[in-house]
Amino acid sequence: MEIILLLIYSFFVWLIFFKFKWLPWNFVSQIIVFSLPIFGLTALILILNVVAPSSSDVRVVNYVVQIVPRVTGRVIEVPVEANRPIRKGQVLFRIDPVPYRQELAALEAKVPELTAKLDSAQAYQRELGEQLRSARAGSEALASRLQLAERRERQTRELAQTGAGSRFDYEQAQTEAASLRSDLVNTRAQMAQVQQKLSAKTEDGQLSEVAQAHASLEQLKAQVVQARWQLDQTTVRAPTDGTVINLQLREGSYAASLPLTPVMSFVEREQWVMAMYSQNELANVAPGNEAEIALKVYPNRIIKCKVDSVVWASATGQLPISGMIPQSGTTPLPPGRIAVRLRPTGKDEHTFIAMGAQGQGAIYTERGALIHIVRKVILRVGTKLDWLVLKLH
Repeated sequence: MEIILLLIYSFFVWLIFFKFKWLPWNFVSQIIVFSLPIFGLTALILILNVVAPSSSDVRVVNYVVQIVPRVTGRVIEVPVEANRPIRKGQVLFRIDPVPYRQELAALEAKVPELTAKLDSAQAYQRELGEQLRSARAGSEALASRLQLAERRERQTRELAQTGAGSRFDYEQAQTEAASLRSDLVNTRAQMAQVQQKLSAKTEDGQLSEVAQAHASLEQLKAQVVQARWQLDQTTVRAPTDGTVINLQLREGSYAASLPLTPVMSFVEREQWVMAMYSQNELANVAPGNEAEIALKVYPNRIIKCKVDSVVWASATGQLPISGMIPQSGTTPLPPGRIAVRLRPTGKDEHTFIAMGAQGQGAIYTERGALIHIVRKVILRVGTKLDWLVLKLH
């Protein structure tokens, strides 16, 4: 763009000083003619760097997920191919499910047994409750009969002492009262035994036998759920849309559930377009600003973007977590550049961009809109140069 402006400027100088000779070509005019473009272009570029900052470091970044199986076993199927688009939920590979299916069947076979034990314990608790109610009712009935028998005993004794009654009736009443006392003691002893058995309860009112059987059954159900989950995890699926790069996993391989040994790398489709800027270039940049990028994978093409956000952080501002005091050292810190995230918009929103693609770009702020055209021309001239492959072999 600078060359084009210089050519236009040279054309007008030729018209004014040589073609029509409107002004004399002397020492003063020569100084002015040669100084004016130098100062003008310098001022234009400095202003452009503020109102339409450019970056020669635009890169495309993708999320990479390390695929680690949740279960361990031998791989029996790998239905995907490397470098092919994969949809979310598509099967990546399968682990031999036979051991996990057998474990699930063994656990499910124990469920009826523990269920029967729980039913038996609950029936025993209900039986104890019935025994307690029966003993309590019998005790109350015997207490009433004993009270009546003791009253009859006193009455027959008084009658026998006065001669109004027989001695036999008194002895019979005395025997009946003693028998009722013995029955009442036995009934209360039985009731105490039942109460003692029922006293061993948990906070929710269950017998210890019932609580233990219930806990065993719930533990078994949890193991069944875990076994079903493990069986389901023998089929590993894609976490989102993306691609598997450099697929090395094959049938017969052994996949281990270890975080440090992933079996494949899954490249997500979601991308970040990052433009790196010096810290003093972002004074006027704000989310929503128009932007353009030119990538080397697409020579002579401009991709329209919007500023998504400015990543106000740099690695030079991070202190390591350790017990050591950071050393200042004698080596100067590298310049901490700030990343700006861009999002393709319009017809370029769904454009495929290769992971790791690099290029250049520019952001057009709300200021200096009249000279934004200069930056756009510079960017377009630069992307045409991407057609040149500068190597000699």
